[in-house]
Amino acid sequence: MDFNILVFLGICIICLVLTLRYISRPGQIILTWASLTVLLIIFFISFNLSYNFIFKKIGYLIYVGLTTTLYVSIISIILACILGLILALGKLAQNGILYAFSTFYISFFRGTPLLLQVYLIYLGLPQINIVLPAIIAGIISLSLGYAAYMAEIFRSGIQNIPKGQWEAAQSLGFNSYITFIKIIMPQSMRLIIPPIGSQFISMLKDSSLVSVLGVWELMFVAKSQGRSEFKNLEMLITAAFIYWFVSLIFELLQAKSEKYFSRENFYFKNKK
Repeated sequence: MDFNILVFLGICIICLVLTLRYISRPGQIILTWASLTVLLIIFFISFNLSYNFIFKKIGYLIYVGLTTTLYVSIISIILACILGLILALGKLAQNGILYAFSTFYISFFRGTPLLLQVYLIYLGLPQINIVLPAIIAGIISLSLGYAAYMAEIFRSGIQNIPKGQWEAAQSLGFNSYITFIKIIMPQSMRLIIPPIGSQFISMLKDSSLVSVLGVWELMFVAKSQGRSEFKNLEMLITAAFIYWFVSLIFELLQAKSEKYFSRENFYFKNKK
């Protein structure tokens, strides 16, 4: 990057910092975001990228790569939530076998790298004559790995509900199943939703691990398209912006979900 451009950017940053002191907080947030985005774009512009190549390939990256990434991530997070809730209930159970199984599972999958789990599923199952397509093996790997983290999220959310809620429900004649569905889960959702949203955003990026199996998700498509014409940097930067843009969308959806599942908006409505 030219020295004069660096000096100009330095002056702009100083002026921005001085200006931010005199405007409202919302204005500070918007202006800071806009400024940092511009600086990031200028940083990438200094790489002398081939924009014609980017514009030619970006549609393919979105249509093929992003579609597969979202497909894999959404199915995986749904399966991970279901299995995670089962494991959380097992860890909270008084039965020793259920507790031992749940804690063993959580310990193993949290204690080993996700990439290793992907390889174990894809390369290990054929050893017992179970051969899965790469995309199915990838979904199973992500689901099993993330279920261990989901289990701890669900367990924490459920345990944070005071025991008095259970006792009050039992005194009203509710059985354990009704109490859990109608009283405990609605209240725990406001504690569970934020970390689940964060886990899903992490899964969007971790889904790139299934590219080692040849799944045509976003990272695999970006690398393959960039390698074909020696434009690796162009495709990787484009993929980075696509990941970022999609993550921003899901962050907004997460914020909406948190508001919806708050005690006032969901719990009392659910009781009615």
